[in-house]
Amino acid sequence: MFCGEKKLLETERRVKANDREFNEKFQYATNRIHTSKYNILTFLPINLFEQFQRVANAYFLFLLILQLIPEISSLSWFTTIVPLVLVLTITAVKDATDDYFRHKSDNQVNNRLSEVLINGRLQSEKWMNVKAGDIIKLENNQFVAADLLLLSSSEPHGLCYIETAELDGETNLKVRHALPVTSELGADISSLAKFDGIVACEPPNNKLDKFTGDLSWKDNKYPLNNEKIILRGCVLRNTSWCFGMVIFAGPDTKLMQNSGKTTFKRTSIDRLMNTLVLWIFGFLVCMGVILAIGNSIWKHQVGDYFRAFLFQDEVGKNPIFSGFLTFWSYIIILNTVVPISLYVSVEVIRLGHSHFINWDRKMYYAKKETLAEARTTTLNEELGQIEYIFSDKTGTLTQNIMTFNKCSINGRTYGEVYDDLGRKTEINEKTKPVDFSFNPQADSKFQFYDHSLIESIKLGDPKVYEFFRLLALCHTVMPEENNEGKLIYQVQSPDEGALVTAARNFGFIFKSRTPETITVEEMGKIVTYQLLAFLDFNNIRKRMSVIVRNPEGQIKLYCKGADTILFEKLHSSNEELMTVTSDHLSEFGGEGLRTLAIAYRNLNEEYFKEWFKLLEEANRVFDKRDERVAAAYEEIERDMMLLGATAIEDKLQDGVIETITNLSLANIKIWVLTGDKQETAMNIGYSCNMLTDDMNEVFILSGHTAAEVWEELKKAKEILFGRSTGFTNGYAFCEKLQELKLGSTIEETGYALEANLQNEFLEIACICKTVICCRVTPLQKAQVVELVKKHRKAVTLAIGDGANDISMIKSAHIGVGISGQEGMQAVLASDYSFAQFRYLQRLLLVHGRWSYFRMCKFLCYFFYKNFAFTLVHFWFGFFCGFSAQTVYDQWFITLFNIVYTSLPVLAMGIFDQDVNEQNSMDYPNLYGPGQLNLLFNKRKFFICIAHGVYTSFALFFIPYGAFYNVAGEDGKHIADYQSFAVTIATSLVIVVSVQIALDTSYWTVINHVFIWGSIAVYFSILFTMHSDGIFDIFPNQFPFVGNARHSLSQKNIWLVILLTTVVSVMPVITFRFLKVVLYPTLSDQVRQLQKAQDKARPLRGHKRQPRRTSSRRSGYAFAHQEGYGELITSGKNMRVKNLHPTSGLGKTMYNSTSWIENLCKKTTDTVNSFSLDRTVKL
Repeated sequence: MFCGEKKLLETERRVKANDREFNEKFQYATNRIHTSKYNILTFLPINLFEQFQRVANAYFLFLLILQLIPEISSLSWFTTIVPLVLVLTITAVKDATDDYFRHKSDNQVNNRLSEVLINGRLQSEKWMNVKAGDIIKLENNQFVAADLLLLSSSEPHGLCYIETAELDGETNLKVRHALPVTSELGADISSLAKFDGIVACEPPNNKLDKFTGDLSWKDNKYPLNNEKIILRGCVLRNTSWCFGMVIFAGPDTKLMQNSGKTTFKRTSIDRLMNTLVLWIFGFLVCMGVILAIGNSIWKHQVGDYFRAFLFQDEVGKNPIFSGFLTFWSYIIILNTVVPISLYVSVEVIRLGHSHFINWDRKMYYAKKETLAEARTTTLNEELGQIEYIFSDKTGTLTQNIMTFNKCSINGRTYGEVYDDLGRKTEINEKTKPVDFSFNPQADSKFQFYDHSLIESIKLGDPKVYEFFRLLALCHTVMPEENNEGKLIYQVQSPDEGALVTAARNFGFIFKSRTPETITVEEMGKIVTYQLLAFLDFNNIRKRMSVIVRNPEGQIKLYCKGADTILFEKLHSSNEELMTVTSDHLSEFGGEGLRTLAIAYRNLNEEYFKEWFKLLEEANRVFDKRDERVAAAYEEIERDMMLLGATAIEDKLQDGVIETITNLSLANIKIWVLTGDKQETAMNIGYSCNMLTDDMNEVFILSGHTAAEVWEELKKAKEILFGRSTGFTNGYAFCEKLQELKLGSTIEETGYALEANLQNEFLEIACICKTVICCRVTPLQKAQVVELVKKHRKAVTLAIGDGANDISMIKSAHIGVGISGQEGMQAVLASDYSFAQFRYLQRLLLVHGRWSYFRMCKFLCYFFYKNFAFTLVHFWFGFFCGFSAQTVYDQWFITLFNIVYTSLPVLAMGIFDQDVNEQNSMDYPNLYGPGQLNLLFNKRKFFICIAHGVYTSFALFFIPYGAFYNVAGEDGKHIADYQSFAVTIATSLVIVVSVQIALDTSYWTVINHVFIWGSIAVYFSILFTMHSDGIFDIFPNQFPFVGNARHSLSQKNIWLVILLTTVVSVMPVITFRFLKVVLYPTLSDQVRQLQKAQDKARPLRGHKRQPRRTSSRRSGYAFAHQEGYGELITSGKNMRVKNLHPTSGLGKTMYNSTSWIENLCKKTTDTVNSFSLDRTVKL
C-alpha cells in the first residue's frame, strides 16, 4: 500500500549514478518483474475467491451445508461434496499450471545476466538485482535490461543502433545518441566508476516515444530527450558495446508500464449461466415454498389421522415448523435442476474442443514446425461470438519483408512473366528466376523473374543504367562487411533496403559512403560520386533527393518519392511519359504494391552554387527555419526528368486477403491498431482489401489539439448523418500527431481517446466499415479495445505478435498470439496461438462456431433433461402428503447424471456439427447466430424449461393415470410405489435418450455407442440392483428387491413406457419438421445442400482468389525517419576503416572486368536458351 501511494505521488525522478545508497531512500522499484497472478501463500484464497465468483459453486456449497443437517436432509452429503471438491480441484490445478508457466517465464527473464559496474569493476549480475543508478555494459545483439541513459558506445560520436521490434513492431534499426560530454567516457572503467551525474526526469509513464529530463554533472546541466534513452525490450544491433545508466527498472520501465494486467476472463455464456443459476434458485425456492405450504396445510387438516403410524418425536410437531423443515428438504431434493455434473461436463467439453484446436493439422505451419495451441480451455465457445477483431499490422498481417517486384523504366514495364504464346502468366514455384550467379556480390535471397531487364542492361540502355544508378545513390542505407567479408546493408527503412538490393543485383552495387562521397560499383567499375547535398524526407514532402557530382564533373539531382507529389515537379516535356508511367503505377497499385516515382535533373555549376547559398542562409536563421529550408528544396526539385517507377511488395502473409474477406462476410469488424505512420498503414489497408476506392468517405483524425480533433469528429458526424445511405461504407483513421521539430518536444497523445471525445470517436468509428489507428502506443491499443468492450458490449478478439501487443491481447475477451519474428512475448500472454494470420478464419469460422454450437446444444439439452428428471418430484409431492418422499430409488438419483445420461450428452457436446468444416468456411454467414447470441439465451432457456416441465408432466401423469385402479396380468395390483418408480425411471431414460438422438446432427460411432449403450447400461444396473444377491449382501441399501424383474415382465408396463415416450417426443418432431420446411435457417439450407453434395460428390472447383482492384497507392519508405539524412552528411555514423584491395568494399577495376564479361556471357546464354526453348515448344 505504501509503495502504491509513493508511486502516485512521484512527480519527478532523481537518480544518481553509481550511488545505490542515495537512490534507495526514494524506494525505487528493483528490476524484478512478475506477470504471474499467485504465489504459494495467495494461491488458495485468491483462486477459491475467483472460483466462488461462479454462482453455481456458491450454490453447491450452500446445498452441502444444508445436507449436513440431519433433520432436513433426505440425501447423503457425500453426493454433493465429492463432485464439488473435484470441480474445485480440477480448476485449481489448471490455474496453478497456467501460473507456473508464467512464473517460469518471469524467472527466465529475471535471471538473465548483465555486466554491472559495482565498486569500480564490472560484475555479472542477474537482471532482477539491477537497480536505478547502476551503470550497465551491453554488447551487440543483447537485450536491454532496463530503461537506460546512453553514456558511451563503440561507435563514433557515441552512437548506437537498436531494434525496437518488441516495443513498436518495427524491425528497422533506430539510432540513439549519447551526450558528447558522456561519450568521452568511452570504455574506461575507472572514468565510468567516477561518473556521479544526477538525472532529474519525468516519473514512470507509458509513453514510448517521449522522454524529458536533464543531466547535472560537473556544475553543468545537459537536456535529455528520447534520442538519449534506450528502453527495456530493445536489442542492441551493429554496435560492439555501449554503457548506460539505469533510469527506470522493472515495473517502472516503459515496456512494463504498457504491459497491462493479467485478468480473469470468463465467457458470455459463463456470465449468462450465473444469471440463470440465480433464476433457477429462485424457481427452486418458489417450488419449495409451494410444497412447504402444502405440507403445513396437509399436516393441519389430514396429518392427525396418520399420527398412529408416526414415531413418537413426530407426534407433537407444529404444522408451520413441519412446513419449514419440508421447505429445506425439498430444496435438497430438487437441487438436481442444476447438478454439479453440469460444470464437470462443461469443463470436459471445453477440454475436448481445445484438443481439437491443438490437433488441427490444417493450422500447422510446416516452415517453423509450429502447431496451433489453445493455451486456455475456458474460452472456446467465445470464439464463435466475435464481433470485433483488433489486429496489429507488422508481423501479423505482413511478413515484414519488402521485395522489389516490378518497375517501369522509360515507359516500359519489367517484372511480368509471359508464356510461349506471349500471354501473361502467374508467377509460381515452377517459374524460372533470373540467374544472378554472374554477379559475385549479388544477394542470393533476391529473386526477379523477368529476363528482359537483364537483356536491357546487357544492351547498355542508358535509361536503365540511370534508373539503377539513382537507386544506388538516393538512400540512407549504411554498408558493412560481416566476418566473412560479405557486403551487408543496414537499413533505416525496409523499403530502401529492397531498392538498394535490387540495384546491387542488377550491377549497380552501393559500396561505401563518407559524409562527402558515395562509392558505387557500376557494372564492374568503381565510381565515386561527390555528395553535394542531401534533401531529406519528411511526411509533408513525401520525397527525398541527393545532389551529386560524377567523375566527369556533371552535377545531378536524383529524386524518388510519392508519385502524386513528384509528378507535379516534372518538366513539361515529360507529359507523354508521365501518362504511360501513371498507367503502370495504377496497374502496380491495383496489385497492392507500394509504388514510388523516380526522376532526375541535370544542374549547371552556377545555378547550384546560387541555390546552395540560399540553402545555407535558410539553415542559419532561427525564425521559420523549417519553412525556409522546405522552400529551398522546392526551388531545386522542379523541372525534373521522369525515369520511371518502382513497385515494392510489402509481403503480406499468405492468405491474409482471403481471411479478411471471409471474416468481413461473417460480419466481423476488423480494426488495425499499429505504431506505424498513416501512409504505411493505408498501403497495407489497400493491400488487404480492407480499404477500397468505392468507399464513400475518408475520415482522418489528426488534429494537433483536442479542440481540433473535436472539430474533425463533428465534421465527420455531419457528413455521415447527413446521408441517408452509406453509413457502413467508409473508413476512419485515428492518427497520433507527428512530433514537431521546433527545438522542443511537443506532447504527442491520442486525443480521440480522451474521456470527453471517446464516445464521439466510437460512434463514428463503429459506423465505418474499417478503422485503422496509427501511431498508437501499446497502452492506447488496450484503451481502444476497452472502449469497444465497455460501450458496445461486444465480444472482442485481439491478435498480435510482439510485446507491444500484450496490453490489447490481455484486454480483449480473446487474445491471440502469432509466433512471428518478434519473439514469443505475445504468445506467452495469449489465450490461443498459431504461426500465421490466415489460421484465424479457421479458428473462428470452424472451431469457434462449432464450439459455440455444441456448447449451446449441450446446455439446452442438459437443462431440459434435468428439469424433466427433477420436476417429477414436484408433481409427486401432491400425492405423497408433501412429505419430501422421492419418486425414484436413491441409487437412480445418484447415477442418473453421472452414468445413465452423462456420456451421450458429452458425445454431442464434443463431436456434433451442423455443417462440415468446408461449408463452415465457404458460408461465413453461418457465423452470425453466435454474434447475435441466438442459440442459447434467456428465451432459449425458458423454452428448454417449458419443454422439461411438459416432459416431467407426461412422465408422471401418464403412468399415474395408467396405473390408477388397474390390476396386472397376474390379477395383482401393480400400483405400488416401487413399480411406479421403476416405470417412471425407465420412461425417463428412454425419453431423454430418444431426445438426444433427435438433437444430434452429426452421427459418429461414439454417439451410437454412448446413446444406445447408456440404455443398455441402465437396464444392466437396474436388474443388478434389484437382484436377490445384492439384496442379501446390502439389505438396507437396495430395498427394491425383485421389482424390475416383476414390473418389466408385464406388457402393459411397456405400453405405458411407449406411450410416455411418444407423447413426450412427438411435439418436438412435429415442430422441428414444420420449422425446417416452412422457415429454414441458413444452417438448414446448407445442411440440405451438403447432403446433396455428399450424394453427388461433385468435383470441387478452386475458389477464386480475391484481388484488389483499387487505384494506385504511393508506398514510399514511410517507416523512414526524418533527420537521418542530416546524420549521414554529418558523418557521425561513419566508421573509419582501412579498405584493403581484397575486401568487398575495396575492390578496384582490375578484378572487376571478369564479372562484366560474366554478365554478358550469362545474359547471352540465358537469352539464347530462352529463345531456343520457345522455338522448340512452338
